[in-house]
Amino acid sequence: MKKVVQHLRLEAGLNRVKVSQAAADLKQCCLQNAHHDPLLTGVSSSTNPFRPQKVCSFL
Repeated sequence: MKKVVQHLRLEAGLNRVKVSQAAADLKQCCLQNAHHDPLLTGVSSSTNPFRPQKVCSFL
């Protein structure tokens, strides 16, 4: 019971952030870092480690 009470006291002492404020902060962070996101900007073929390997033929 002491551990439970101690854990509840710890949780009660945490500063809470409103969901609307957290969502606004998350949106702002996403918009600021969008130019670094490879899912949005794409990956150049020279730096893509998953590009298909070129076939070498000596015919």
